[in-house]
Amino acid sequence: MATLAKPAPAAPRRGRTSATAELQTSRLVLAHMWLAFAAFGIAILLGVWQMWARSPVEAPYHTAANYFRSVTLHGVSMAYVLTTFFIMGFGYYVAETSLRRPLPGLSIAWGAYIVGLAGVLMAALSVLSGNASVLYTFYPPMTATPWFYIGITLTVVASWVWCVLMLVAMRQWKAANRGKPVPLVMYATVANAVMWLWTTVGVAAELLFQVIPAAFGFNSTIDVGLTRTLFSWTLHPIVYFWLFPAYIAFYTMAPRAAGGRLYSDTMGRLAFVLLLLYSLPVGMHHLMMDPEQSNGFKFVQMFLTALVTIPTLLTIFTITASFEIAGRMRGGRGLLGWVRTLPWDRPMVLATGLAFVMLFFGGGGGLINMSYGMNAMVHNTSWVTAHFHLIFGGTVVIMYFAIAYAIWPSITGRSFEDLRPLRIQLWMWFIGMMVMTLPWHWTGLWGQWRRVAAFDYSNPMIASWGPWVLVSLAGGVILALSGLLFIYNIALLHRAGVPGAPRTIAYAQAIHPPERVPASLNGFGLWNLLVALLMLVAYGYPIAQFFIDPPPQAMIHRLAE
Repeated sequence: MATLAKPAPAAPRRGRTSATAELQTSRLVLAHMWLAFAAFGIAILLGVWQMWARSPVEAPYHTAANYFRSVTLHGVSMAYVLTTFFIMGFGYYVAETSLRRPLPGLSIAWGAYIVGLAGVLMAALSVLSGNASVLYTFYPPMTATPWFYIGITLTVVASWVWCVLMLVAMRQWKAANRGKPVPLVMYATVANAVMWLWTTVGVAAELLFQVIPAAFGFNSTIDVGLTRTLFSWTLHPIVYFWLFPAYIAFYTMAPRAAGGRLYSDTMGRLAFVLLLLYSLPVGMHHLMMDPEQSNGFKFVQMFLTALVTIPTLLTIFTITASFEIAGRMRGGRGLLGWVRTLPWDRPMVLATGLAFVMLFFGGGGGLINMSYGMNAMVHNTSWVTAHFHLIFGGTVVIMYFAIAYAIWPSITGRSFEDLRPLRIQLWMWFIGMMVMTLPWHWTGLWGQWRRVAAFDYSNPMIASWGPWVLVSLAGGVILALSGLLFIYNIALLHRAGVPGAPRTIAYAQAIHPPERVPASLNGFGLWNLLVALLMLVAYGYPIAQFFIDPPPQAMIHRLAE
């Protein structure tokens, strides 16, 4: 390892792209990021109030209507606004900094942002008015005001524009650099865009052909089985859409932050391609208890869900090997001596380590959820909610923090004076997430229900849940404080910090940077064909059956008249 070259310095953006273009892209990135984090700030406060409302301690303004209004706004803010706008902003940043070309379609990107913002406001006002307490998963035959669904649709449309711009940016770069491998960070970003285009087909079909016509009053009934099946098409892959930036940071930022190099560029490309392939035809494991689908198709999707572990294990191996290289370059010796020598004081390295711990617990819970028999045991209990928060709020969001901390100096031109507030914030998030979710898993195993606004703890059958819920509430308070500290940390950099930070960023290089890669690992034509085949096998008949032999439909329950 001593013969390894030092990590390459950051290549300058200025001189390759104009300073004006850099500034315009930075503004675009900031607009997306701040909208994402504003929604995040609201959502974490709502989240801790919900934990309080379900605890034995009486919470202010606690009614069932307020609770479900809060849950809906919390879910929409986290699932659609934080994630979508963060991923779009990060994608624009990656496209310019990795390809070192002006971002194509800048004005179109701003137009998409405005459309998405209008959609967010439309959906938020619908929820606040009390006409859209259907949670972010919609739950037909309940229907909200149509403006709620149209708002969500506009946000998705904005993200489709982003997907197209990412594809155009990669195509233009490949045309100007024939035969050269697309930078891994951009290849992974486009993989996420491709997956998102596939993912949103299900929810788009559900909203456009089922839910929105029902919400406008064009129909008095709705096929609940079909809507749930279409939403399952989107429901699980959407988690991988959220997770992709975390994996991108693992492969292209963390090794360099640790002072080393990426163990293998090819392993990274394989991991992202496998995530694209295996994350799509798996959503039916959310319908294990639904009667519309046969056990055979449920088994097929359960098996495909198990394959998602392959890119995850590949990533854990590759990043651990990359960290070992960095640790040994810093003098680490022995079997695990390299762990001690890693620069854990750097936010990206610390966040990666903490994310892996949460991925261990959350991934284990995911294996239980995908298993038919064990799914029956935990279905519709707090276990599922706890698992979801540990994966999304834990592994995903802590890496969003780390990415923001990594790119903020190059956007604002200011460096952090002191990294301690950043490390404290990351540790608080980790501790809060573990304290909140582990008891939540436990009460789920005891049968605590999901989607319940309050519990009667005077009932001796559930009285023992109370102390565990209070522990979860304490974890939620720590999380809220950590989230607010994060917003304070990045906001402070706009007016404080050390000026003169380079407006550059360097991504991790592989030990052996590829000169050429197979065409299949430098594009997505082959993988799109395979995805189409897998989706046909997994969802072809399960959806077609609703048209071949239409089942009875449910009467629509309108929340808004």
